[in-house]
Amino acid sequence: MLLHRSNLKSQEIELEAKKHYEDALTRAKRDLAEREGTVSRSEQRFEQFRTEELAKLQQERNAVKSSRLSIERNEKSLEKLKTEYAARLNDAVRIVEGVAGMTAEEAKELLLRQVEETSRADMAHIVRRFENEAKQEGQRRANYILAQATTRYAGEFASERLINTVHLEDDELKGRIIGKEGRNIKALEMLLGVDIIIDETPNTIIVSSFNLYRRAIATRTLELLIEDGRIQPARIEEIFQRVSEEFDDAVLREGEETLVALEIGTMHPELTRLVGRLRYRASYGQNALAHTIEVAHLAGIMAAEMGGDALLARRAGLLHDIGKALTHDQNGNHVDLGVEVCRRYNEDEVVINAIYAHHGYEEVKSVECAAVCAADTLSAARPGARREVLESFLKRVSEIEEIASEKPGVKQAYAINAGREVRVIVNAEVVTDDETSLLAREIAKEIEQRVQYPGEIKVNVIRESRAVEFAR
Repeated sequence: MLLHRSNLKSQEIELEAKKHYEDALTRAKRDLAEREGTVSRSEQRFEQFRTEELAKLQQERNAVKSSRLSIERNEKSLEKLKTEYAARLNDAVRIVEGVAGMTAEEAKELLLRQVEETSRADMAHIVRRFENEAKQEGQRRANYILAQATTRYAGEFASERLINTVHLEDDELKGRIIGKEGRNIKALEMLLGVDIIIDETPNTIIVSSFNLYRRAIATRTLELLIEDGRIQPARIEEIFQRVSEEFDDAVLREGEETLVALEIGTMHPELTRLVGRLRYRASYGQNALAHTIEVAHLAGIMAAEMGGDALLARRAGLLHDIGKALTHDQNGNHVDLGVEVCRRYNEDEVVINAIYAHHGYEEVKSVECAAVCAADTLSAARPGARREVLESFLKRVSEIEEIASEKPGVKQAYAINAGREVRVIVNAEVVTDDETSLLAREIAKEIEQRVQYPGEIKVNVIRESRAVEFAR
């Protein structure tokens, strides 16, 4: 019974599987027929497309062949026309040469010469016009930049002297400072490197030295000795060492504060210390640090107006006279010393160029350097910036007038504007208008060679002719 049921079950399964197989076979045949139909239709479309493309290609080939034949015919016609044109041109040239009596080369040379002469005159006129326009525009721009820079910064007037004074509460302190047989004052002068002048001036001691740094240390040392009351060689040396260390720290702080005020950024500590040392250096009564700060401000403003790097211009302006902080301690001029120390600490080439160029050692190579040179001249030459010895000033003014008066045709010469301008009046019957420019240039050159002066001197030659008659 069980076997019979199993056989029935297996037959059912076999029938079911056969049914599934027949269904799958039917579906596969149907899919195959559909795909064959699709492929057949694709082949028909492709064959139709190929036939159309071949027809188009054949048309294009025919068109290209036709165009080539047309071009060949045109080229042949063009060559024929060129030959006819050349023949007629030669005939025309021979006719013109016969009429004009010159060859074609001679005619060409004559024509080119005439065109060149006409063009030269036109070019000279254009060049003059553009030069005048450029000069006027450059003058206006320069005046604007200088005005912007100078009105936005106001510097101090010259205030440095060669002496400092120390106030005493009692004149008896003078004797203690001098010491027995001058022992104390000798120790002071030898250690401090200054001259200490004690005279009849009440309650005052004078400290004299050209070195502002040593003079400032000496002044502070004397003030502390007077406060302490114990004035003897050993105490003098002790206080001097303490004050020297305090000044060394103060110099570094001064340099750091200057960098912060100018917003320059970081700088090597040794350069920062030298910037602070400029506080104790002066030229013609103008403090070197105040001068460099003023130059840095002016250079930054002018560089910004001219599209340059204002920060780099301020840095170059601050360091352009850095060598002056070394001239009291090392041999050499401040330009070479400044370049050496800036190169040692890898400063920018613009800074090096500014150090060289502001004294004419090198040509200006950048906008920032030009701004520094202009700012240096402004700072040094403005009224009140520097103070000179009266005798040297009078000698310079007299020499300027003498140079101008020696020239032939000069009637009078006056040095005005504190010696920064010489006004020369010439005889109109002897000197022509054209000669006035030459005379001004000769006077300026001779002043440059014979006279030492800060800034620049303007030579103004005036020629005036007058006709006078009286009505009676």
